[in-house]
Amino acid sequence: MRKGFIYKNSLTIVFLLLFILSLAAQLLTGWKEHNNDLKDDKYPEISLSKYVTSGHFISSTFENWESEFLQMALFVILTRTLRQEGSSESKKLEGKEEVDAEPDPTKEDAPWPVHRGGWILAVYKHSLSIVLLLLYLFSFLMHVYGSFIDYNGEQLRKGKAVETIWQYVKGPRLWFESFQNWQSEFLSIVAIVILSIYLRQKGSPQSKPVDASVSQTGD
Repeated sequence: MRKGFIYKNSLTIVFLLLFILSLAAQLLTGWKEHNNDLKDDKYPEISLSKYVTSGHFISSTFENWESEFLQMALFVILTRTLRQEGSSESKKLEGKEEVDAEPDPTKEDAPWPVHRGGWILAVYKHSLSIVLLLLYLFSFLMHVYGSFIDYNGEQLRKGKAVETIWQYVKGPRLWFESFQNWQSEFLSIVAIVILSIYLRQKGSPQSKPVDASVSQTGD
């Protein structure tokens, strides 16, 4: 039986819906929290539309995106060469795998950069990690911008001096916000790599087969 669009894209659709719902919930709760802070400082509340462009919302959103894209980029890059015996998240300890093979331009259904060759293929061979790193860089810069605006807003409400962007980047607040997210992402990678050695989830491509030995590496 021919599968429909929703079935063939259900994983993306479900996670995209979860993302939209979570972002909307973050927006509403962050707006209320920020207005509570403004009231505490004897400042008028702001509208939801104004909150969307505030440093508070931009910073809190992109500091999380930043850590996610950093995690994914490093995982894609480091799993090329590093191994973990027994983990479904690792390549096998010995020998070449299908992902290590050079692209075959004679393969009829290969993506167009494979047929094109040259520098386009050279970039395409690393396009996943390149795009993830670019998304990380964009998210990090947006986090810096939002956090800087939010911090100076707090300083003004407290009657304190504002800082330049360079003064702020050299301070601890920005890096505290980043590192508290980075460490959680790195921990989650360690958890899935180690737990997939001993634990199983039938039907999931992230797990080894239920009857696979503990020492079996890869899926």
